[in-house]
Amino acid sequence: MAAHRTGIRLDMTPMVDIAFLLLTFFMLTTQFRPPAEVEVMLPDSHSAIKLPESDVLTITIAKEGDLYLGVDSQFLRKNLFGEEFLLKTDVPVAMEALAQKLVEARVANPRLRAVLKSDRDTEYGIVMQVMDILQRVNLTRFNLVTNLERGD
Repeated sequence: MAAHRTGIRLDMTPMVDIAFLLLTFFMLTTQFRPPAEVEVMLPDSHSAIKLPESDVLTITIAKEGDLYLGVDSQFLRKNLFGEEFLLKTDVPVAMEALAQKLVEARVANPRLRAVLKSDRDTEYGIVMQVMDILQRVNLTRFNLVTNLERGD
């Protein structure tokens, strides 16, 4: 009579429980890094025209060509970008969506004045694209922000 041998059987349920416990632990304890602010180095200029203090729509162009749109009114910021961007000063915007956002901002506040801030190392073609968009949406009066050169 041959002895009948039974195989060893491992229960994998505790291993799966531990794996999901570790996954849950890491998901709940992970802290996401806040998005880094983009530093914009402004070009120098001799002009000393003051910028408007209210009803300002700021278009910032970073060195890499990224666009950021900012408004000084929290009410307008909430209407344009939603609740999640209420506390941010500048919100990233794609070049394709810039015209629509500018139209929405002008409809919400017709007195808005556009201010264009560009890094000194930004390609001029990108600045021209933004200026063309401003003209298309009938924002023909805008300020270019620069650093004031010191006279020697």
